[in-house]
Amino acid sequence: MSNMPRTPARRSRSVAKTPLTPSLSAAVNSLTIASPARKGSKGSSSKPFPGDITNPFFQPSKSRPTSPLKRATSGGIQVSESLQRQANAGVIRKGGIESRLDVITCDYRPPKPDMKRSKSQPAGTNHYKRDRYITNREEQDVAATLELMHLNPRSASPGHTARLAEAANLPINKRVLAFHEAPPIPSSDPLMSQQREIVRPLYARPGALTSSTSSTTNKTRKVAMQPERVLDAPGMVDDFYLNLISWSCLNVVAVALGESTYVWQAATGSVVHVGDAPEGSYVSSVDFSQDGMFLGIGMGTGDVELWDVETNAKLRTMGGHQAQIATLAWNGHVLSSGCGDGSIWHHDVRIARHKVMELLGHAGEVCGLKWREDGELLASGGNDNVVNVWDGRVGDVNDDSRSSAKWTKRNHTAAVKAVAWCPWSPSLLASGGGTNDATIHIWNTTTGARLHSLSTPAQVTSLHFAPHRKELLSTHGYPTNSIMVHAYPSMEKVAEIRDAHESRVLFSCVSPSGDVVCTGAGDENLKFWRLWEVPKKAGKKAGKVGGGMGEGILALR
Repeated sequence: MSNMPRTPARRSRSVAKTPLTPSLSAAVNSLTIASPARKGSKGSSSKPFPGDITNPFFQPSKSRPTSPLKRATSGGIQVSESLQRQANAGVIRKGGIESRLDVITCDYRPPKPDMKRSKSQPAGTNHYKRDRYITNREEQDVAATLELMHLNPRSASPGHTARLAEAANLPINKRVLAFHEAPPIPSSDPLMSQQREIVRPLYARPGALTSSTSSTTNKTRKVAMQPERVLDAPGMVDDFYLNLISWSCLNVVAVALGESTYVWQAATGSVVHVGDAPEGSYVSSVDFSQDGMFLGIGMGTGDVELWDVETNAKLRTMGGHQAQIATLAWNGHVLSSGCGDGSIWHHDVRIARHKVMELLGHAGEVCGLKWREDGELLASGGNDNVVNVWDGRVGDVNDDSRSSAKWTKRNHTAAVKAVAWCPWSPSLLASGGGTNDATIHIWNTTTGARLHSLSTPAQVTSLHFAPHRKELLSTHGYPTNSIMVHAYPSMEKVAEIRDAHESRVLFSCVSPSGDVVCTGAGDENLKFWRLWEVPKKAGKKAGKVGGGMGEGILALR
């Protein structure tokens, strides 16, 4: 058996070389044949054998170039790019598992996660190279977006949209926020309304009320918002610094209309003409004495006249001032006058040499002057934005003797015309500033401290403490022309009557019973407002206001 010749190795049936298709040739060229493990080695070698040099299908150095003359197709099958890439990756055996797999041409690729970068790291190149504050949308996109913003009832339920529009009383295809013309302001005088609208922006301030006809009232108080009586007062001067009305303890109202002075009997409604100012002058202030028997009248020339109301006779004329007398105040037999030059004189009406003291404490015109009820202190306010409190003791004066103020307050930033003493707390003094200030201050005249401050929406023209309630009344000019009632000491608004007059409310006075307030304005009207109630005991003694009908000037309207 050992001498028998060995059987040679089997060879292929056909020695002839079979031509390869281009796809099969490329697949075979990419194959590598691993070298068999050597005997005696610990493990098989990991380096692949580059190819058998005896094999005619392989070349050790490089792949044999494909002939350009070979056909692009084999067996009538067109070779696509995907099949070409698949053939380059490996050999697909006919009938094998590779041929039964579906080739996925568009596989899912997970999105790349956004790289977190610091604030200082610049943006990548994929972002728009534009300003970050300018939109990168085209004009067509912006126009399309704006077109979608229009109200379109078809975009929602038509029935639901119609019900909402009907409930809100709004048109469907109309914007809610849109510019419209302002509604006309009701006014009897068109020229006056036009002037008020022109100057309204000049006097507006934070807290100013825009409504021209409404009024507010505290729920705990019922205040009449309409005047009880309205009297025509033709010729009333529209001047902030003057004081042209006064109400005496005998229930008589004195009114200055231009160069004439009238008194109106509130009980009977009769009107009496008192007198006229000198030719070329005018009446600048009026004030009744404490007993109501005498009337002091200040003139634009600087003279002060004294009249007997009962006999309607002029008793005397007291001169000496060099400018108009804007305010007067009585204290017993002493009549104090505030002049336009800033001086205050005390006139003793009983003696020939009437001037008994001169007070110099203002650099501007004195337009507010009030004596305290006990006559111990005098408060004055001027166009120099100063409030002074003076000692009420008077005596004979020499040429060089001048009195000095007990307290001087410079907290206001506008002219101070409104000053008022409190009847139920004598140490309290209220003062109000003009247009640039519009603030009410409450002072303690014993210590000189400021107790309260209240900002109002308009200039303060007059102040009054209620005799029977702890309340403070104030009248105002532009832009509200209102009457306000404030509680004390909280300073909360109790009631407000807006547009009480067609013009700014410049003058006011309180009835002797303390329930009715008379106001005067440049619209040439006197209006009487019942703002408080009189206690029952005091109500029996108080006379009836306006019991009769007036005739002519100051007639009931």
